[in-house]
Amino acid sequence: MEYYAHRVIDENGEERLQTVLAHLLGTSERCAGFAKAFGAEEQGALAGLAHDIGKFSLGFQTRLLENGAKVDHSSAGATECMKLGQVPAAFVVAGHHGGLPDGGSRGDSPDAATLNGRMHRAALGRLPAYDAWREQLKLPSAALPPYCSSDPYAPAFFTRMLFSCLVDADYLDTEAFMTGNPRQAADGDMDKLFQRLSTYTAPWFPPKGELNQRRCAILDNCKNAGSAMGKGLFTLTVPTGGGKTVASLAFALAHAREHNLKRVIYVIPYTSIIEQTAATFRKILGQDAVLEHHCNVRYDLSADEELSERNIRLSQATENWDMPVIITTAVQFFESLYSNKPSQCRKLHNIANSVIIFDEAQMLPLPYLRPCVSAIAQLVAHYGASAVLCTATQPALTPIFREFMPGLQVTELCPTSLSGDDIFRRVQFRKGGKRTWDSLTAEMSAMPQALCIVNSRKNAARLYEQIKGEGSFHLSTLMAPQHRRQVLDEIRRRLSQNRVCRVVATSLIEAGVDVDFPAVFREEAGLDSVLQAAGRCNREGRRPASESIVTVFQAENRPPQLFQIPIDFGRMVMDAYDDITCPGAVEQYFTRLRAATGDSSQDRKQILSMLRNGSLPFRSVAEEFRLIDNETRTIYIPWQDGSELITRLKNGERSRQLFRELGQYSVSVYEQHYRKLDMAGALEPLEDGSFILRDMRLYSQETGLTLEPEGGQAEFI
Repeated sequence: MEYYAHRVIDENGEERLQTVLAHLLGTSERCAGFAKAFGAEEQGALAGLAHDIGKFSLGFQTRLLENGAKVDHSSAGATECMKLGQVPAAFVVAGHHGGLPDGGSRGDSPDAATLNGRMHRAALGRLPAYDAWREQLKLPSAALPPYCSSDPYAPAFFTRMLFSCLVDADYLDTEAFMTGNPRQAADGDMDKLFQRLSTYTAPWFPPKGELNQRRCAILDNCKNAGSAMGKGLFTLTVPTGGGKTVASLAFALAHAREHNLKRVIYVIPYTSIIEQTAATFRKILGQDAVLEHHCNVRYDLSADEELSERNIRLSQATENWDMPVIITTAVQFFESLYSNKPSQCRKLHNIANSVIIFDEAQMLPLPYLRPCVSAIAQLVAHYGASAVLCTATQPALTPIFREFMPGLQVTELCPTSLSGDDIFRRVQFRKGGKRTWDSLTAEMSAMPQALCIVNSRKNAARLYEQIKGEGSFHLSTLMAPQHRRQVLDEIRRRLSQNRVCRVVATSLIEAGVDVDFPAVFREEAGLDSVLQAAGRCNREGRRPASESIVTVFQAENRPPQLFQIPIDFGRMVMDAYDDITCPGAVEQYFTRLRAATGDSSQDRKQILSMLRNGSLPFRSVAEEFRLIDNETRTIYIPWQDGSELITRLKNGERSRQLFRELGQYSVSVYEQHYRKLDMAGALEPLEDGSFILRDMRLYSQETGLTLEPEGGQAEFI
């Protein structure tokens, strides 16, 4: 009897069938090739051969050929792997459709969704008979890489990387059969990309002026280090205005070229920075070399033929990151590394043998800092990756890295001889003491251009109400992303034209947003936030530092409790150091901050303890690891083009593309804010737990969604 894995009716109405054996051999070859990147070729071959042997059953054949009942076909391969003592392969085979399960315990019932539950079902004979596989293939033995026994966090990470290899191989082999058109691997010619970078930067040489001379020296140093340094962990500490974005790309391309690495992955904390970085990289490297992957990007597959072909390639690459340069968010990167879902994990194996740049590295979230550092350590130690922590305010993570990578050497790519003098000193800091909102209003109103950054959306709305007038603007997360983008464009226009421009913003403006004010006021915050705020003052160095003042002040009301510890240590360092930008001040701040908060606060959900658990609770870890606070509600705003998108949603359209577009017209609110809006009758619920704003009187063109809706204000239509 012939056993089949897939069936398709082609465009001519002809039936085509792929045998189980052909699918297993094809998947095994692909999976082994992917896993070879981290010394697990044999494990990959085993997982690929075992994953669908449950399809050697009459039950599955009836399902496939006669549309019969659904059949559990993945537990069979997992059972055979367990018989061989191959626990990682058993996990990945069991989860290749539904997701990596928790290991569970031997006492789990046969109905449990754990790996032990599946093994119990098999032991009770509750799987369809699948013994026919033995007549067609033999499962190979497969040794685990040595690091799986020497590193307590390695088994879980290895299993997830092997899972990625299997899932991607399975998808690609199935897709090749179904379409009759195997996907072509991306052109990852790092020599060609490095030459494009060299061509782009050639007009910068010879540099004119002292500042440009120093920027070019940093760029050259990074290029040379990329070729000269072995793979490992690096820091790139470049002051704002030093050209760290292009310098880090230069290091990455030179390093990838030297060590035959497959891709460059740029990890950025916020989408507001991603878009400008992606635009820069496309300009340097070309449109087809760069994949921008985050929740707010989409690829329009309905465009003209030429564009559609390109966008199909980009859309496919979001599935497995098969592109030479990837730009993504920290949320996408780290949540994928701790996910158990096939769709999120599929790309992970392509992180191996890559250069990974962590831009604004000081913004790695404190409640998940240790799991994030552990993941980076795994990639560097066992998966052939080089990682660069890139920032103007280096977060002093070396002691934590050494916990996970004993004997680690961390190399700085920009020596202080290039970054440590007055050339990059663009501002002066001033302690402003306690300020009332009235005094701030008076001081800002006396200046034609000024930026004030505060710690809460409530304070931002309050101060804006006092200063608003011609040339005054508000920026906070109460405004939909597309709304903020339009306001920022107008702010930049006014600044470039020397027109009146006074802005009140929350911290969202600090991380990499390209604006240049002659004066900045910053409510007391952590030292990293103060220094990031300073990066919005005299950003281009066109004014003397003595005329570019960053005033750090205490607001008249107490800051949110979340800010108090960083504020206290920031104040302590500002009192102790004349130059708060020096490496010693920054290192002392981060060291004291982490010591005060303790290890447990750096792994709030105890992710690492769960991973050391011998049962390997993959599903539970994935549910707990969420970099963005999920205690928020999404509200879609019918503002400008958002109105038409919401109409499509109400008419029943559901697609990933639609929700990506809607994300540009959404605001996330905490529970207390949601309840006020709901009690005011302002929200229309959707089945997924999100809402539509019913009354646009509650959304201001100036400040976004109101914080204080009045009860009964909304009209019901």
